[in-house]
Amino acid sequence: MKTPESARLHPAISTLASTRFHGSPAQTSEKQNNEYRGRIFMRHIAIVGSGPAGYYTAESLQKAYGDDVTIDILDKQPVPFGLIRFGVAPDHQSIKAVSRRYEAVALTDNVRFVGNIEVGNHISIAELQELYDAVVLATGAPVDRALDIPGAELPGILGSAEFVGWYNGHPDFADLDPPLDGAGVAIIGNGNVALDVARILSKTEKEFGGSDIVSHSLERLLHSGVRHITILGRRGPHQIAMTPKELGELGHLERAAPRVDPGDLPDVLEDAHLEPGMRKSVTHLREFAANPVAKPIIVEFDFYAMPVAVEGDGKVERLVVERTKLDDQLRSIGTGEQYEIDCALVISCIGYQTPPIDGVPYEHGRGRFANVDGRIMPGLYCVGWARRGPSGTIGTNKPDGVMIADHIVADIGRGDGKAGRPGLDALLKERNVPVVTFRDWKVIEAAEIANARDGSPREKFVEIADMFRALQKPI
Repeated sequence: MKTPESARLHPAISTLASTRFHGSPAQTSEKQNNEYRGRIFMRHIAIVGSGPAGYYTAESLQKAYGDDVTIDILDKQPVPFGLIRFGVAPDHQSIKAVSRRYEAVALTDNVRFVGNIEVGNHISIAELQELYDAVVLATGAPVDRALDIPGAELPGILGSAEFVGWYNGHPDFADLDPPLDGAGVAIIGNGNVALDVARILSKTEKEFGGSDIVSHSLERLLHSGVRHITILGRRGPHQIAMTPKELGELGHLERAAPRVDPGDLPDVLEDAHLEPGMRKSVTHLREFAANPVAKPIIVEFDFYAMPVAVEGDGKVERLVVERTKLDDQLRSIGTGEQYEIDCALVISCIGYQTPPIDGVPYEHGRGRFANVDGRIMPGLYCVGWARRGPSGTIGTNKPDGVMIADHIVADIGRGDGKAGRPGLDALLKERNVPVVTFRDWKVIEAAEIANARDGSPREKFVEIADMFRALQKPI
């Protein structure tokens, strides 16, 4: 005998399932039978995370299933778009514009944004699997990798997720108080995030025109005492992860100038072996080395430099660095030569990791969910940085979403008659969790646009309570 659907569902929704789909033959109308048959063929999918990976996956599932799918996109924040809102630099509005594509997906009938829902707190993964035919984790990698050196606990050391979140208006970092009164800042890392941080620390008020940097951060940055920024990398110019566009921007700042020690650059003939994008990036570094410019703020690239300790009397005062060299496998090894960099602030841009979720296998060494091509266990998948770790660009998530959609189509068949969206709504109502819909988000967005300072596209709410006040809803 087949197990009734109600036996598989959470108690909060079992009554809903049994009364709608399991009446006796005499009680069940033809309309109810048709509804039940439609439900069996309808696929119900939950995506946890509303950033690029989540929306590209939703878009691919729409193309695969057409009208025979409902997709709920859950997010811890009351506002959508994840990395686009909180990670992309505020002065890169052209990149943020990709959210319009995600909005087109979100405004379709079979996709729904469900904000202010924290998986692992308001609802468990097991409960989501009980409600949906497939659950996709698109949570990104929003947590900083630890800077594991002596003194890393001192006040004045920040991870890039914290600092970027602060100037991008992330509610978790609204109260961050970075020490910007000192002249020196050390940025650890040789990727685009390090360049973003250096650029944001260096810009004038005029250069922030058109950006959506939050006002309280802008005010602090414009009145900072920062005059010397050092960007440290363990390896050399040929091993950077910086793209030409971002490096080029650093050479056109009004009050800041990049510096590169010519002695750190390989022989120019070796550039021929680089792929074209990397060759352009190294060309920028060569131009910085050949044309040093005097400006109020200096952004110095310090290659072959490995941080080994942070020192100070109750706060950051200096970074101790060891000179490195490359071995035959291009790995950095210490030479024993050490020196100090005076600084009041250290920002670690050494990578991110996905936060674990109870009940989900996890690879602690790689900072991601344990998976095989996105499959974690039957009915549970991961996509984007949650799948592969923090690598690739925003666009890299599109083929990732297509792959996961293909897996789901191959794995779940015609659907299992699960409760899906109505079941989630019943459970959240029982737990008194206030949900933010995409329509609600448009109200929040309209308020942010109305509050914008001159020249800015919006003034982001940085407190969740303010978002709910804009909605005139209790939190």
